Amino acid sequence: MADEQTFIAIKPDGVQRGLVGPIISRFENRGFKLVALKLTSPGQELLEKHYADLATKPFFKGLVSSAPSAPWSGRVRTPSRPAVSSWVLPTPLTPPPGTIRGDYAIEVGRNVCHGSDSVENAKKEIALWFTPSEVLKWTSAQAKWVYE
Repeated sequence: MADEQTFIAIKPDGVQRGLVGPIISRFENRGFKLVALKLTSPGQELLEKHYADLATKPFFKGLVSSAPSAPWSGRVRTPSRPAVSSWVLPTPLTPPPGTIRGDYAIEVGRNVCHGSDSVENAKKEIALWFTPSEVLKWTSAQAKWVYE
């Protein structure tokens, strides 16, 4: 199986609450490999592009106007198994314990992180948030132990 990439973003509420490290650890503990990381304060234009599929929803205006209030931590991960389907679940009103949203989210509108919901959307989101030179060209075939 070819390595698959996904896009994960820790939203401002997760960054403000100091959850970047614990959330990254959850992905690394499941075998995901970090290939890009950026701490940024996106402008409204970038957020409107990122959330374009939600433009008709009543909460869209509040989402793109309040989200830039703090930095985002976004990253791309390449595991040796499907990246998107191995962790993305629908956003239920009550996320189950043991999930990132179940353990850290305060409410549905402040759900701590965003993750690509399909391989196609992951490619779009990666291209939106990262330039090609910001993403390591890591593959599982290239992985070697640093210490033997």
